[in-house]
Amino acid sequence: MRWKLFADLAEAAGGREPEVDDDAETVGDALDALLEAHPGLADRVLTDDGELREHINLLRNGDPVGDDALDEPVGDGDELALFPPVSGG
Repeated sequence: MRWKLFADLAEAAGGREPEVDDDAETVGDALDALLEAHPGLADRVLTDDGELREHINLLRNGDPVGDDALDEPVGDGDELALFPPVSGG
């Protein structure tokens, strides 16, 4: 399993593909491991209640994952990604 981060989330973690040593079984476990390895991300990604912020997009293999799907299994070949809100013109 590997992570990809974009925009200010990549800056907060020190890179676009941060290393996270973890044997996560679920998407939620993997997110917890990422935030533990890079604590500067927590305030940007989670609410005070520990929920994923509405404006943060979490993807697993290119498919959106919401709070209700954090219990989905994650495997060695999976790619997880976090996107902050993006705008432009």
